[in-house]
Amino acid sequence: MPKAEKNGGGQEAKKMLRRDPYEVLAVSRNSTDQEIKTAYRKLALKYHPDKNANDPKAADIFKEVTFSYNILSDPDKRRQFDTAGFEAVESDNQELELDLSSLGAFNTIFAALFSKLGVPIKTTVSTSVLEEALSGAVPIRPLPLGQTVSRKVEKQSAHFYSVTVTETEAEAGIVCRVQSSDKSKFKLLYFDKEGSTGLSLALQEDCTKTGKVTAAGMYFLGFPTYRLDQTLNSMAAAKDPDTAFFKKLDGFHPCEITELKAGTHVFAVYGDNFFKSVNYSMEVLCAAPFSEEKEKLRAVEAQILSKRVDISKFESEYREVLAQFTEMTSRYAQEMQSIDKLLKQRSDIHSSYRVDPPMKRSASRSKSSKGASKQGGEDGHGRDKKPSTRDRPKKKKWFKIHLKADKRKPC
Repeated sequence: MPKAEKNGGGQEAKKMLRRDPYEVLAVSRNSTDQEIKTAYRKLALKYHPDKNANDPKAADIFKEVTFSYNILSDPDKRRQFDTAGFEAVESDNQELELDLSSLGAFNTIFAALFSKLGVPIKTTVSTSVLEEALSGAVPIRPLPLGQTVSRKVEKQSAHFYSVTVTETEAEAGIVCRVQSSDKSKFKLLYFDKEGSTGLSLALQEDCTKTGKVTAAGMYFLGFPTYRLDQTLNSMAAAKDPDTAFFKKLDGFHPCEITELKAGTHVFAVYGDNFFKSVNYSMEVLCAAPFSEEKEKLRAVEAQILSKRVDISKFESEYREVLAQFTEMTSRYAQEMQSIDKLLKQRSDIHSSYRVDPPMKRSASRSKSSKGASKQGGEDGHGRDKKPSTRDRPKKKKWFKIHLKADKRKPC
């Protein structure tokens, strides 16, 4: 018992020592998602265990930075924390992004198995790739607008491309799309320039299955566009199909960057498979010939936002009616059992209207039948008695038959 109290006290002390996530990431409470993401990536690179293998303090800071980012990167959890602090956030259910390059072969196999079973596993870009990009030590290939490149990238590695955009093209809008025909997992990355040669990760799009391919895209069209995080819906579907339906649009968040300026921009394709390389094709387009598609996209995403509000209202109505239905169903079963019970009691009462009780009459009938059979056996004893073996005449056996041969006739 004292030991349990000691452990509980340690947990309470740990909760009391938690620092404010905004303080940990060194951002203000009105920071944008992009500012929070940039701050997290810089701190994660600085304190990552791979860079600080012999520094336990750095490992603790890395955990604290990751925990803080998991709160502030989720709009619902950030709102809950701003309202009621740590108590409103379920820390046990925090999603952690895995760096597959640091898991090792054994843990990677387990992660791959869980992913095959449908468990949503969020992965992050390898620390080594981000460090090389930040130091400017990555090879970058030029990619002209309107051209398609097809290559193979190894797992937990990245191919970098530079795209030059004019002022006119930037105003018309830029679209970057990548797809894999063998349904491999990959990430589409966009980098900001850091210093003279360094690159800092600014946007990240995970691929999704679209028909017979996996695809990812970034749309810089001059107005807010949205991404759909399907990991939240996958986790909800594993718990409750109804919740999965009502939470389907909760991962519909606006992209941090809506337009590109004239100049050179850097994109990358990151291989996110567990074991094998990724075959992909990539193209960057100017959206000028797609003015009709731009308006359709703007209209559809506006309808999705409106639908998300409608679904939120519909959920409360659905839950209320579902509770009433469940109550009525339970009462239906109870009333059915009650009716069956009453009808059985009625039938039993009807059956009790007899001259003799059912048990006595059946007993007397069985006794009389036994007596009659006994008496009949005594009367017919002498008449039906079978002769004993002594009274039966002896039959001659064939081998004792005396055969007489006639000597007068020749044999």
